Amino acid sequence: MASDETELLNYYDEVEVEDMDYDPDEETFYYPCPCGDRFAITKESLQNGDIVGRCLSCTLIIKVICDPDDLPE
Repeated sequence: MASDETELLNYYDEVEVEDMDYDPDEETFYYPCPCGDRFAITKESLQNGDIVGRCLSCTLIIKVICDPDDLPE
């Protein structure tokens, strides 16, 4: 997604990747959603410049703040 497109999105919140839970087996970061499920974004997506974490159950999205160079190996 182009950066100007992401600026038009209505984010529920902005979350630093350090505040998210990381599952090394799935290489996915998770963060609690108010609906009761979780937002998710893969390490690969972050490395490719994607910053949108999507809830697995509802339509809410978050903006993930991170430096791709600081992601786990």
